[in-house]
Amino acid sequence: MKRRLAILNDFQRVALELADWEPVRRHFEIEVHDAMIDEAERAALLRPYAAIVAMRERTPFPAALLDRLPELRLLVTTGMWNRAIDMEAAARRGIVVCGTDSSTHAPVELTWALILGLARRIHDEDASLRRGEWQRTVGMELHGKTLAVLGLGRLGREIARIGIAFGMPVVAWSPNLTEARAEEAGARLVSREELFRSADVLTIQIVLGERTWGLVGERELGLMKRDALLVNTSRGAIVDERALASALRNGLIGGAAVDVYATEPIAPDHPLLGAPRTLLTPHIGITTRDNLRMYYEQAVEDVLAYLDGRPVRILSPTLSRHASRE
Repeated sequence: MKRRLAILNDFQRVALELADWEPVRRHFEIEVHDAMIDEAERAALLRPYAAIVAMRERTPFPAALLDRLPELRLLVTTGMWNRAIDMEAAARRGIVVCGTDSSTHAPVELTWALILGLARRIHDEDASLRRGEWQRTVGMELHGKTLAVLGLGRLGREIARIGIAFGMPVVAWSPNLTEARAEEAGARLVSREELFRSADVLTIQIVLGERTWGLVGERELGLMKRDALLVNTSRGAIVDERALASALRNGLIGGAAVDVYATEPIAPDHPLLGAPRTLLTPHIGITTRDNLRMYYEQAVEDVLAYLDGRPVRILSPTLSRHASRE
């Protein structure tokens, strides 16, 4: 009897289409799940699987869950880091955790799609045109406006580069950013307060962690210009979503484009759904055909390499002693 492999959170139902899974089928029965798995049902649903392919951080794997998955031997996550997996617990259980490469272009391009869409009110004009109306809004020209980048890492640097091409002066801040690193990206290092005060467009690219949870709250939003735009394609919990909705309702900022949320999928009563001057997308920063193809093709490679006793792209502590030819 074949062991079982689960592919999780394939919302678009493209996992089996974008990679050749036939070599994997010789060893595993493959089952695809195209929805979020409720926390209460997670252990029971995942218990039979010997291998799991997880989509980024959409399904958390804390120690308490891993301890309840006795069959699990291989956990593949798309991307080369995943804060939702307890790597030490996986190591204790002898579970090999492997990753895949991930495109930087997909989230950067979405960030700029949101910036441009929000600045020119494209979604509002589309909706009004379909209602039979004509030219209802006045947009923002980006040239000469200040692009503020919260988190000048790999993605932040790419976003800054494009901002410079638009003729935008770029400022940046993050806890460990140095003046030299900012200058290398064509940006100017400013204080945290100045970042919010000077922003015409604020893009959030910082990594979620203990120091950045709720980093953008009522105080920070209160520092921003009344016509400033906020764009978050990083992690939802970096922004106090209720404070953001309140700032939008009270006209404290000009608009917000958001792709990520503290809890996903968002609830029907989420405060941003009813907030004005918003452009909202359902965490699609990584969901391009090119990026998903890379994810799933490399997930197949990970599974086959593990079966061959030579796991690749290992993220958990060294576990070669646990990998064997099967």
